Amino acid sequence: MEVIQEYVGLLHKSGLYPDEYICHRKEGNIVEIEEEKTGVRHRVLTFCTNDVLGLIQSEAVKQAAIDAILQYGTSNSSCPTLSGRIELHRQLEREISAFKHLPHTHLFLNAWMAMQGLMDAFCHLAIQVPGFRNTRETLIMTDILNHGCILSAVTNAGNRSGKVFSHSPEVRVKPYRHCDVDDLARKLRRYAGPDDRIMVVSDAVFSMDGDIAPLPQMVDVLANYPGSVILMDEAHASGSIGATGRGIYEHFGITPQEVMDRGVAPLIMTTFSKFAASAGAAISSYSAELIDLLDTSPTSIGTISLPPPTTAAALESIRIVRRNPQLVQKLQGNSRYLRALLIEHEFAPIGETNVIPVMLPTEMNPKDFARHLLENHGIWISPIWFIAKPRLRIVTNALHTQREMDRLVTAMVATRDALYQPKTMVSA
Repeated sequence: MEVIQEYVGLLHKSGLYPDEYICHRKEGNIVEIEEEKTGVRHRVLTFCTNDVLGLIQSEAVKQAAIDAILQYGTSNSSCPTLSGRIELHRQLEREISAFKHLPHTHLFLNAWMAMQGLMDAFCHLAIQVPGFRNTRETLIMTDILNHGCILSAVTNAGNRSGKVFSHSPEVRVKPYRHCDVDDLARKLRRYAGPDDRIMVVSDAVFSMDGDIAPLPQMVDVLANYPGSVILMDEAHASGSIGATGRGIYEHFGITPQEVMDRGVAPLIMTTFSKFAASAGAAISSYSAELIDLLDTSPTSIGTISLPPPTTAAALESIRIVRRNPQLVQKLQGNSRYLRALLIEHEFAPIGETNVIPVMLPTEMNPKDFARHLLENHGIWISPIWFIAKPRLRIVTNALHTQREMDRLVTAMVATRDALYQPKTMVSA
């Protein structure tokens, strides 16, 4: 514990530890938060929520969660293998499959477990079966800027719990440069063996950069490796890109079936914490056998299933999205408006989605910038300073008005002038 105490002390002293807030009330994008250290409360306009379609306070979503509690209680208290699924699980799986155009879906508590469960199942086949032996090695290619849930799962894919049971052959993991299809092709030519099982894993929308994976070009590369698998993590793509919010396939005007027709197996991970006003994740596939395998993975067997209210909230949210594509169009319009406004005022947003990272000069501390916005202008955004290159991470949603976005940029200009213009004048 001495090492931990020394380290955490220095973490706080250096300013690297995040500010902590307690939320007391939400009304749309107006949030009442309390600084945990001081007890000071602020009523703020938030641009850091991932509730991209504004459904977490939908009356229909809340009522669906309440009805599920009344019918099933607050928890399922076990995993599906031991105590079965509830009917809401089956309905949610079918709803996701229809939304993503992939016929088979398996639910998980969150994306980290979904990725771990998939690696156990795909790489290690979960359970040792008498008379069956897999001799083919697995090669996993991963974008270097993939989300932590992907990196954690693939980095440890060679020694997950499933390997103990199935005595699987080697799993090799190789990174490729961010969204660089030429590098992906080079690495595949270099590392892929003639009998390898190949999987390429990528975020669809990257959570810290707001850009979109080049899916069509990735499929072009993988078409040279028949039987390969492409997994898209659509955590920030579902509800956000594509004309009706179906994600990256709709965004590029292709279908999973067209990818299948080229000899590549598409997998999609959907999460519910952004567009679906809930929590949890799902893996969808054309292969019913893969879903059976996920059912028997150590992650699924050893983890409780999605609670009834969580399941019901996600289910109702997805149904709302499918009935109301105008929500997606409003979100996309807000993203375009805010990006253009930031550029007009000489900020440097990157990416192309509703996740809008604003890069800052090296001498600007994002944490100081965000705190000034909070304390002086009543606006809450996320500073990023220790898990990626320093930036302000702004997330717009379908509930933001143009007036609110104007207010944000006006406050950002005032903050920039207050904190940094005097320094520029002195140096000149």
